[in-house]
Amino acid sequence: MPFSPVIRLVSMCLLAALVAAWSGHARAAGEGAKAGSPAIAAAVTVESDGAKTRFKVTLSKAVTAQVSLMERPDRVIIDLPEVAFHLPQEAGRSKEGLIASYRYGLFAPGRSRVVMELTQPAMVSGMTTVPDATGAATILTIELSRAEREEFRRVAVENAAATKEASAAPVAQDTKDARPVIMIDAGHGGIDPGAAGSGNVVEKDLVLSFAQRLKKKLEEGGRYKVVMTRDQDVFVSLGDRVRAARAAQADLFISVHADSISGGQDVRGLTVYTGSERASDADSARLADRENKADAMAGVESGDMPDDVSDILMELTLRETRGFSHNFASRLVGEFDSVARLNKNPHRQARFQVLRAHDVPSVLVELGYLSSQKDLDLLMSEEWRVKMVSAMSVAVDRFFAARFARRGTAAVLP
Repeated sequence: MPFSPVIRLVSMCLLAALVAAWSGHARAAGEGAKAGSPAIAAAVTVESDGAKTRFKVTLSKAVTAQVSLMERPDRVIIDLPEVAFHLPQEAGRSKEGLIASYRYGLFAPGRSRVVMELTQPAMVSGMTTVPDATGAATILTIELSRAEREEFRRVAVENAAATKEASAAPVAQDTKDARPVIMIDAGHGGIDPGAAGSGNVVEKDLVLSFAQRLKKKLEEGGRYKVVMTRDQDVFVSLGDRVRAARAAQADLFISVHADSISGGQDVRGLTVYTGSERASDADSARLADRENKADAMAGVESGDMPDDVSDILMELTLRETRGFSHNFASRLVGEFDSVARLNKNPHRQARFQVLRAHDVPSVLVELGYLSSQKDLDLLMSEEWRVKMVSAMSVAVDRFFAARFARRGTAAVLP
């Protein structure tokens, strides 16, 4: 539905204020920062007109957009240079025309992405970038038109071949550094917010803050080299998280999450997961299935996950690695027992894609459920975070105690 004159005026005033604030920040940071400041997205409207739907973004400056199609589910992907989205929290949740919903966020350093879920197959029939009526902003318009299934599929296949995701850049490993390498993985990020709690709390922000705190704690004694799959609000695919751990020759991989569940306020508590082809229970299987869809949420194909076990040597390594993973999980649960509210079954197993590295002991820690107000209150508590980080640090120390006793060099496994 088009803006009314009053709403348009309010939007332009908001955009002007945002641009002014951003410009002031850039001036304070110097000319280099000013030149590299991202565009600001201050408003989005979706207009439906019969067989066509127009997606309009009001930006502080013109940007170059690239669009592509994806199937299962049907999506339109809009790739942009970095954009600072200043949109209402409810933006993208309402169905309009050919667009069932949309989400947006930082996809990679210097790159943003909008993912539109479609109500039916549609093609991008037009794209324009023009100044708005006041000349103070730019309007990027993506026009969608209904399409036949076969035509949509053909273009989606062509787009997939042309834009296949590049592997994560290898993490440099200092061969002279004999310390154990710990990879901390803050779940979700960027365009993928993860679970949501009350008070505008989202999983990606909460777990990143916790992961950064854990990294700092583990680095205090100087005994570990600690790296992170992400250290900012950016999307990282599941496959790239696994590849990063292997490229760093990590000795331990800890993925941090805080999910939500439909069971209501009564379902709560911390859980530690290890990888397995068969889930230990139905709830774990459902959680793994939901977490494994993170790539699809961000418009990334995840069919070529690394570490598909293809020979007997890899199979034997995987079995040994999972033994070490279980060992560490048990130590975590033991340390958590005195400081945290544990789930009734605190150590579970499921086929999490992010735990697929066959030669890196890996666990996924669900700190609690954002759907439980009691859990959320704990997750937001400074005192609780300090206790949890300390407990995890103790578990890590005990996991590597034998290696330190031997004073050997850092191998792949403890």
